[in-house]
Parts: sequence; structure tokens; C-alpha cells
Amino acid sequence: MRVLPREQVTGLILAGGRGSRMGGVDKGLQNFRGLPLAMHAMLRLAPQVGEVMINANRNLGAYESFGAPVWPDALPDFAGPLAGFLAGLERCETPYMVTVPCDTPLFPSDLVARLGAGLLAAGADIAMPRTGDQVQPVFCLMRTSVMESLVRFTQEGGRKIDRWTAQLACAEVPFEDESAFFNANTLEELQQLERQRA
Repeated sequence: MRVLPREQVTGLILAGGRGSRMGGVDKGLQNFRGLPLAMHAMLRLAPQVGEVMINANRNLGAYESFGAPVWPDALPDFAGPLAGFLAGLERCETPYMVTVPCDTPLFPSDLVARLGAGLLAAGADIAMPRTGDQVQPVFCLMRTSVMESLVRFTQEGGRKIDRWTAQLACAEVPFEDESAFFNANTLEELQQLERQRA
């Protein structure tokens, strides 16, 4: 199995959403087991990659205090995860970038290694986890060479991840543990997550 060296991968934590299903709060800064959600994501991702960046559109100072560079969306009006992808790709200096959302703090600690192996084995542009029948497109390992196609797609008004990735060579990598990808969209789900696993 070919392995992607971690120093060739930049990690991007997506914390740029409106948090509308959480009452408009900044989701990445919500407390989870004593730390902000986005900090959990950073601590879990950092050992898997060469460097980490954060995509955020509010409270930039709070995110900067995590010690990683913070970049707002490259597109206006909270245009969704692809705006964050684009902000990261514009500043990524490694051949690969992986994205993780800030609201899924228990994602697998071997996420990047497995996505990298799947991407290399398939000769793909992008690799995403699949749990059962469900693809997890916000966890996305991509070659930075996809930036040109993403710029074109978003300039034409495209906003949906799956519509964009459908244009590229995509590998789906199976992960068995669905609960690792449980994301907290509401405060109730965040409390559920607190109870779920130690």
C-alpha cells in the first residue's frame, strides 16, 4: 500500500458556516469536553498532516489564538464548504490538502492515511470517506491541482460539493465506524455527542 507522506498534506478545518441550526452561534467555538469544537478538530488533525489552517468568517481573533493561520472564505455571503475549500487551496503550499468540518470532533485518527492510500491506489484527484451508503464529502483529501476546476465551478455559481466532485476522478474510501463521523448541527446533537464516547 502506497502511503502519502504527511508533510505533503495541509489540513484545513472548516469553521466558516453560519451555524444557523445552532441558533446562529459560531459552531467551531462551542464548548465540547472543555475545549472549542474546532480545537478538538485541530488536535485530531495536526498529527495526521504537515500543517494546519483554519477557514473562519467570524471571531477571527479567537481562531487565531489556536496558533494556526486563519483564512476567511474566498467567496461572499457564506457560500458553503466550497468557499472554504477555495480559501484553503489559494494558500496551500503542499501538493495535497484535506478538509475536515469543525463540528465532527471524533473523526478517525487514521483518516488522512487511509484517504491518501485510497487516492494513490485509484490515481484519483479527490478521496472521500464512505460509511455504509453514505459518502462524507466535507472530509475531502484533494490534489491542489483541482483548484482551477473549483474556481471555474464556483464562478459559474456552483455551490454543491457533490456536483463539483462529480466532474473529477473521485475515490470513495470505506470506513466502518459511522459514529466517528457524527456531526453536531444543533445544541442537542452536541449534548448527544458529549454523552456518546469518552
